[in-house]
Amino acid sequence: MQAVVVYESMFGNTHAIADAVAAGLAETFDVEVVPVTRADLAQIGEADLVVVGGPTHVHGMSRASTRASAAKQAEADGSGLTLEPDAVNEGVREWLTSLNSGRGHGMAAAFDTRLRGPVAFTGHASKSIGRALRRTGYELIAEPESFLITGKNKLCAGELERARVWGAALTSTLSLAG
Repeated sequence: MQAVVVYESMFGNTHAIADAVAAGLAETFDVEVVPVTRADLAQIGEADLVVVGGPTHVHGMSRASTRASAAKQAEADGSGLTLEPDAVNEGVREWLTSLNSGRGHGMAAAFDTRLRGPVAFTGHASKSIGRALRRTGYELIAEPESFLITGKNKLCAGELERARVWGAALTSTLSLAG
């Protein structure tokens, strides 16, 4: 079985979570991890499971303006942040729109990275990603999941392992659904 993990990442946190989710999925699937800027529709169409993740910006999925703001944040003296390649290009929001309603098929899951804190204050992109996947024609096999970062844009302790376990749990959910 094949799985594709599509991610958008600004400073590497969502990329690291995508890799950890893929490690969990690899217990059952042949997995490919793909940045959203290189996500090929044919490749997605052949996958048995599509997992999509992105960072939370202003309570939801990133936009061109929030990606530009992240780039400025990384450029600031002393920020200690390194921008991922292609971070300011097309994001998950635009990519999901390009899939067109009804073209998706099969199983999917959604995740995000967001600041630690109450969702009412931080928001979470995964819920919007999940809704967009459903509109496209995918069936979500799990509730959208958030992985937490600190105010200094570092993953909170234990989040990589939690992402790996979540990926492995997706395989169990899929086998129960099948």
